[in-house]
Order: sequence, then C-alpha cells, then structure tokens
Amino acid sequence: MTQNSSQDSQQPEKEDGIQETFLSHLFELRDRLIKSVGALLFVFLCLVYWAPDIFHLFSKPLLDALPNGGKMIVTDVTGSFFVPMKVTMLVAFLGALPFIMYQIWSFIAPGLYNHERRLILPIVTSSYLLFVAGMAFAYFLVFPTVFQFMAHYNAPLGADMATDIDKYLSFAMTTFLAFGLTFEVPVVVVVLVKLGMVRIKKLKEIRPYIIVGAFVIAAVVTPPDILSQLLLAIPLCILYELGILVSRFYEPKLDPADLEAEAKEEAEAQASNSL
Repeated sequence: MTQNSSQDSQQPEKEDGIQETFLSHLFELRDRLIKSVGALLFVFLCLVYWAPDIFHLFSKPLLDALPNGGKMIVTDVTGSFFVPMKVTMLVAFLGALPFIMYQIWSFIAPGLYNHERRLILPIVTSSYLLFVAGMAFAYFLVFPTVFQFMAHYNAPLGADMATDIDKYLSFAMTTFLAFGLTFEVPVVVVVLVKLGMVRIKKLKEIRPYIIVGAFVIAAVVTPPDILSQLLLAIPLCILYELGILVSRFYEPKLDPADLEAEAKEEAEAQASNSL
C-alpha cells in the first residue's frame, strides 16, 4: 500500500517536471524569436533612410544595360514606395541573418551531441556564405550578361526596353533564390555523404544524370534564353564536383563486412552488365 502511494505521488511530480521543461523551452523559443525579429527590425530601421539608394544599387545592372535615356517605370500607384522598402527589407534580412542563425543555434545546441555540434555549426556557416555567394554571382555576372543580351536583342526590333520596378524585383528575387540554392549543392552533397546515405563512388556514377538534371533545372528556373541557362547549369555542375571533392574528408569508413558486401554488389553489377 505504501509503495503504491509513493509511486502515485512520484507520477504527478514527473508530469509537473515535464510540463515545466516544455514551458521553459517554449518561453526560450519565444524570447529568441523576439530577439530575431527585433534584430531584423533594427537593421531595417537603420537602412530605411537609404532605401532609394539601396534600390538604385539593386537595379544598377539593369540601368546600365538600358540605352541612353532609358529608365525604369512604375505601373502601380504605391510601387515607388513599397518596392524600395521590400528591397531594403531583403538587405536587412541578409544582414541580420547571422544573428538569427545564432539564436537558432543557441536554442538547439543544448540538445545535440558533441559530434553533432561539430557538424552543424560549419554546415550552417557554409550554407549562409554559399547562399550569399550565389546571390553575388547572380548580381555581378548573370544580371549584366543577361540584360546586355536582352538590350541588344531589342534594338533591331525598335522596341524600347522599359521594365516596371515591381516586375524587376520579382525577376531579381527569383534569380537570387535560384542561384542561392544552387550554391548550396556542395553542402547537400557533404551532408548526404557524412550521414552515410550515399557513397562518393555512387556520386561519381550518377554524374551524367546530374549534368542533365542541371540543365533541366536551369531551363525551368531561369529566363527563356540559353545564356542564363548556361550561367546556372555550368556552376551547378562545378559545385557538384566541389561537393564530391570536399566529401572525401567526411566520408565515414565502412566496416570490413560492409566493404565485402559492397565489393560483392559491384562484382554482381559488372557480371550483369557483361551479360
């Protein structure tokens, strides 16, 4: 009787402890979300005064490609106000993203093992740097090349190239996203290899399919001209090779039994191909 009563008294204590732990994590998540949003708003408010200058810098690749006297147009009544604000918010988000990622890292780090911490931190850091590098690649190389090509293409037609600022923002955001995600390929390859989901040998075998897939993806997410498609597909293939190269340092070693099984599968595959 006494033992049952003690167990009954311990059960509510355990439930209260679980509830307190859940609430403490919930409060911590709330605090870190508030800090992240506050950091984003702080950076935005620091930049909002220069919103027209930021938009001018943002649209410089297109303005440089326009013929003499060419300008961008506004077809929406509030477009001249909200479009620069959206661009400034994008810049503010990129500026505050390291702090936001630090808040996310601080929230999840206590629940990770040491080897997981050593893996996630460089992955998160390299992901941010590669995404920014992809956006920079699009801004400094892809935009000028594509816009110059389109300007020369319009000249024989006698058509004036005047782009609405909202449509330019939509085009630029899509392109930034496409190239930013493209530059994440090395990180994806390294993670797959590190987790043992795929071997480097298999990545080399599927290389032809990756090349075809790169051109298919480029044809879908880029403007319908061969130049911009090449500017996305070629870096995608190069980054895939870079991911294979870096993965050599992270590929887990197989046990002798796994090596024997892999060799057996390879021999069977070669035998079936020879037949």
